[in-house]
Amino acid sequence: MLELLSFGPNGWGGQLLMGTAMTVAVAVSAFAFGILVGSLGASAKLSHSMALNVVADIYTTVVRGIPELLVIYLLFFGGSSVATSIAAAFGYDGRVDLNAFTIGVLAVGLISGAYSTEVIRGAVQSVPFGQIEAARACGMSRWLILRRVLVPQTLRFALPGLGNVWQLTLKDTALVSVTALAELMRVTHLAAGATRQPFLFYGTAAVLYLLLTTVSTALFNRAEISANRGVRRA
Repeated sequence: MLELLSFGPNGWGGQLLMGTAMTVAVAVSAFAFGILVGSLGASAKLSHSMALNVVADIYTTVVRGIPELLVIYLLFFGGSSVATSIAAAFGYDGRVDLNAFTIGVLAVGLISGAYSTEVIRGAVQSVPFGQIEAARACGMSRWLILRRVLVPQTLRFALPGLGNVWQLTLKDTALVSVTALAELMRVTHLAAGATRQPFLFYGTAAVLYLLLTTVSTALFNRAEISANRGVRRA
């Protein structure tokens, strides 16, 4: 039975590793996109513009309020049409087709961004305002305050929450299998069907996911220790 997990011509080991690599690629890309969206969303929620506040609230409420799988389906069946309409507005007459990888990254990234918005917003609000006032008193410009005070402090407060968002993002990549992208869950499903050994392959997939989450947890823990180095605790 274990021969089915080998790297030989009759084994699925190589394809499982390639599926794992694709899962990591989707997760990293979606997480980075989610951080970008989350930063913009947090800025909108913290701005003095009522319109931006409403748009950000609608985004986080809708995305967090519907199932993740539904978000993927909406982008899978409607993403190309939306992209084609946007391209047409800039004078392009052809059809724009989004591949499975792009749809997966956009869908999981939008989901990740909704949660990252709240994490980043809370982290910004946790930065003591006295530090901002002290920086102004020292004659720092707004850009320098952002780069030297606000961003480093926000990152320190946001890391624990972003670690949780990363774990959710990594697991949400399994839902992208419905787009036929050859990530870990899709390859596992194909292997289980072809060999009629579902327990073996789904168990192996569980071990691989646990390995990824364990390594991720260790990396985020080290990042938190590094970010909090030199900070006096009460």
